[in-house]
Formats: sequence, C-alpha cells, structure tokens
Amino acid sequence: MARKIVVTSGKGGVGKTTVCANLGVYLSRLGFRVVILDVDIGLNNLDVVMGLEKQVVFDITDVVSGKCRVRQALVQVPDYPSLYLLPSTHTYASSKISGEHIKNIVDIIDHSFDYILIDCPAGVEAGFHRAVYPATEALVVVTPHLSSIRDADKVVGLLSQYNIESKGLVINRMRGDLLMSGEMIGIENIVKAMNISLVGVVPEDDFVSKMSAQGHIMTDGESARAFTLLAENIHNGCRKIFDCTYKYKGLFGYLKRNIRKLV
Repeated sequence: MARKIVVTSGKGGVGKTTVCANLGVYLSRLGFRVVILDVDIGLNNLDVVMGLEKQVVFDITDVVSGKCRVRQALVQVPDYPSLYLLPSTHTYASSKISGEHIKNIVDIIDHSFDYILIDCPAGVEAGFHRAVYPATEALVVVTPHLSSIRDADKVVGLLSQYNIESKGLVINRMRGDLLMSGEMIGIENIVKAMNISLVGVVPEDDFVSKMSAQGHIMTDGESARAFTLLAENIHNGCRKIFDCTYKYKGLFGYLKRNIRKLV
C-alpha cells in the first residue's frame, strides 16, 4: 500500500505546489514509485510547474465523470519514469467533485505506487477537505512570516478531524542571512508555534521560482540538497535538516551578510 500524503499550507503563495512537485521528484530519484494528484480544481498549475501541460490528454475530472480510467489520465514525467501526475482542470465546477471521489481514485492506484502525494488547494474551504479526506499523513508548508504561520496553525487544527496519522512541518523560503542577523523568525520559534515535527527546511532561492515557471525541477544546488534531505526524512523517519545559515557563518559569512544588505 502507498503512503498517502497531503501537502497543504492554509495560506496561498508559500510555495506549496513547488514543494509538492520537488518532493515527488526526489522521492522518485530515491527509487520509489510516486504519483502526484493535483486536487486544486480550477486553479491547477502542477502540470505547468512540472513542464507537462502539453502532454495532458485526460484529467481528474474525466476520471470522476467516467470518461476515462485513472491509468489513462496519468502523465508520466519524461526524466523520471517512476513519477506520474494526475492533472487537474481549469474549467470543471469543483463542487461536482467530493472527497469520496478523490478517495476512490486513491484506492484504485493504492497498490501501484509507494507514495501518493496530494497537492491541496490553499485555504480551508471545500477544496481543502476534498484533498485531506483520503490522506493518512500531512505535510504543512509555511514560510517564516506570521500570516503564514497563523493560517497554517488553523490547518493543523482542522487536520485533527480526519484520519491523519502523522503531521510534518516544512519551512520554505528560509533566508540564512536574515536568520543569522535575527531579522527573520527563527526555526525553533516556528516549530514551537506550530507544535508539529519539523521534517524539512528549504532555503529562499530565486532560481527555483524561475525554473518552476519554465517547467523545470532543480537538480543541483542548495535547494536540491534541501529537497533530497526532505525526501530522505519522510521515507526514513530521520531529521536531517538543511542548514540555511552555513554560508553566513565566520568572517566570510559576516562579510557576505553585510554585502547582501547593500545590494
């Protein structure tokens, strides 16, 4: 049976979809069979982030309506043969799709994959409940900003209403220079506020956003290392957290921090 993980955030714009796509890639690079379900009906963009929009023939609404089978709608990611996407749609009325529909899809593919990642819509409306319903684990993505933490805390409370066996925290867009200078909320303070286990920290990286906009996934650099650690932590249950501050320690780090302030 697959591990069924919903990736959620509460607040939009925290990089949840990018985290979901990269996590899928790095789990597949570890040798696992992974499928990502885009459950953000009407506002989907996972196919764009993963560079698959031109390969989409059927989508999740075609499966729900009986127009095609689940297998026909899955899109294989060219560079990662064990990674698949079940795309969403821009036009279908989301009210016609329920949590039971998503659970039925998950049940059909349960034995064919090691991981089923569910990209959850932002907010706590019907789309959130639809995405969380079939999951047994949750990853809550936050950025080091009070509004993101506050909204994510509400999500953690709502997750207790479902059959979620474990919850993990992913802090995205962390800046090591601001962390060292005390100008950004510290990791320990975020973990304390959220009161769930930290499983990953991803550094702020403009190149990630640029690559995502072009439909590419980072395969080297700091963010790649951070996502590798995240994937390993999720699978092995370990807690190897990427150190966003390593470049800013010591004399050269001090100089780099101060030069960056002037740029």
